[in-house]
Amino acid sequence: MPNTIVYSLEEVEEIAKRLLKAAAPEQSIWTFTGEIGAGKTTLIKAICRTLGSEETISSPTFSLVNEYEDQMGETFYHMDLYRLNDVEEALDIGIEEYLDSGRRCLIEWPGLIEHLLPEDTFRIKLEIGSDSSRKIIFL
Repeated sequence: MPNTIVYSLEEVEEIAKRLLKAAAPEQSIWTFTGEIGAGKTTLIKAICRTLGSEETISSPTFSLVNEYEDQMGETFYHMDLYRLNDVEEALDIGIEEYLDSGRRCLIEWPGLIEHLLPEDTFRIKLEIGSDSSRKIIFL
């Protein structure tokens, strides 16, 4: 059953904490969908900070994958697959190895690899509200 949260951008840090609590421990793969400007990268940056990453968090639009460490020294990945044209390009960057690593993977624009994702993927859909609010629907 999907859960829905409506929030303002000022609340993004609190939303990151709520999502981390809502996800089951075994849900290491998180996907983020929504139109451009919906706040996917902003939310992921807040999640990275909440996980305790002290690194500068940036969008991996051009690098495709950024690697970070949480406060426990565990590696996790932030991926942006927007620029990929087909699943072959995803395979070329080693998407299966990332997905099978057991590490947390935060994936923007996962459409091309949907069939590769595990059944227990934590799926987050972001929508832009009529004002400056955002809506998150997650499973």
